[in-house]
Amino acid sequence: MSLVERIDTICLTVRNVEEASRWYQEVLGFQEFFRGENYRILTIGKSTVPLTIEEGYRNSSAFSVYPIFYAKDIEQVFDTLKNKDVKLSQLQHDGDNAFFDVYDLDGNKLQICYWE
Repeated sequence: MSLVERIDTICLTVRNVEEASRWYQEVLGFQEFFRGENYRILTIGKSTVPLTIEEGYRNSSAFSVYPIFYAKDIEQVFDTLKNKDVKLSQLQHDGDNAFFDVYDLDGNKLQICYWE
């Protein structure tokens, strides 16, 4: 039996929580669910796992953890973000999966994937 039941949230540290919240809403279409003094909770489509962004100091270890988001039409998502001048890696296909990296305003790495 597992000691935990599910992933509750994914946290990222950002320099400016207000600007970051706006970026995630405008660029990725997330919705702000809750506003705390120095943090925001954003919902992601129909997912039950939200993204929490917290204002604070980032160190280099912040790059070792990143969320992976799922998108059915990954090529359309890639093209949409590219047209919005978002910093992206190349769209990659490894046989089973398609994926690419996205970087937010603070340089946080995110990944978007598709698999069947």
